[in-house]
Amino acid sequence: MTTFALIHGGGGSGWDFHLLVPELAARGHDAIAPDLPITDPSAGLTEFTDTVLAALGDRTDVAVVGHSYGGFTAPLVAAKVRARLLVYLAGMIPAPGEPPGQWWGNTGFEAPKGLSETEQFFNGVPAPLAEACQAHGREQVSKEWDEPWPLPAHPDVPTRVLLARDDRFFVPDFQRRVARERLGIEPDELDGPHCVPLSHPGALADRLVGYL
Repeated sequence: MTTFALIHGGGGSGWDFHLLVPELAARGHDAIAPDLPITDPSAGLTEFTDTVLAALGDRTDVAVVGHSYGGFTAPLVAAKVRARLLVYLAGMIPAPGEPPGQWWGNTGFEAPKGLSETEQFFNGVPAPLAEACQAHGREQVSKEWDEPWPLPAHPDVPTRVLLARDDRFFVPDFQRRVARERLGIEPDELDGPHCVPLSHPGALADRLVGYL
């Protein structure tokens, strides 16, 4: 049995994975989805990593999944636990020494124009579920925005990049380019929007378990 460490994106919470966790359990695996301390102005990447490590406890067979902004924390956790797998799920792939706040310009990210928050992140998600996710959102006031990403290189663990084909925030062509430039990896693809753990939890669980 593998434990999946599910790391949420900016302004999110572990609730974002509440449909994925039982799907992984149904396939014989464990999962933890902690709330990162994003509401604490004194917390940064070290505290984010420590929060996930505390939730993992003494588990040793670990796969780490970083969704969106969680991509900055996921490889830090993977390096600490010598993970069997690291997955960037519609995730931000950091470069050594790069603060999260500089990632957007460094990668050439262009924000979608003329779309509401719901249209950017939740296209295809049932409206009540999208509204519930937004209600669970938290203000991110933590200090990692200007902190250099601390690793000298990406951890030496098996790594996959999984993009959502219907993502209107990190559009597929953008994700493909960044994955190629930063990791030399050709991304895999799954139907769904940016918040694919809510729209396609079963298909996502199949893909994650299949990676093992």
